[in-house]
Amino acid sequence: MPSLSRSDDRVFIEVMQNINDQIQNPVFFLSFLGAPLLAAVAAWQSRRSPYRWWVFAGFAAVALAFLLTVTVNIPLNNELADAGDPARIADPAAVREEFEDPWVAWNVVRALLSTLALSCLARALLLYRGPHMSYLESAAGSRASR
Repeated sequence: MPSLSRSDDRVFIEVMQNINDQIQNPVFFLSFLGAPLLAAVAAWQSRRSPYRWWVFAGFAAVALAFLLTVTVNIPLNNELADAGDPARIADPAAVREEFEDPWVAWNVVRALLSTLALSCLARALLLYRGPHMSYLESAAGSRASR
């Protein structure tokens, strides 16, 4: 976005409209819908474990990022698309002004929430691996392994 912010109003609108059109693909939807779904499954599976709070926090962060995307960023994208062909917009500066600052601000929030979610889920994974891996160490010195 910093590079795109240097662009002319019409170029900015056109590029963002193109990005919003191209992002709608199976790979994006798999990650967009898969992240909260898999985090929910992880939260359910870890509900009785000692590291569950990390998973719950990760799920909450990814769910909040998803909610912000659906309630803020996607409607802003739709408004930008509804503005029409950038070459025919009467006041592209006004269209850009309504879109750019709120979209960028909420995108930063979504990025922070996604980073928080990843950090929490990674912490839970490290805690999960720790106590359960000790059986490998004991097996290495047992008679059965010799």
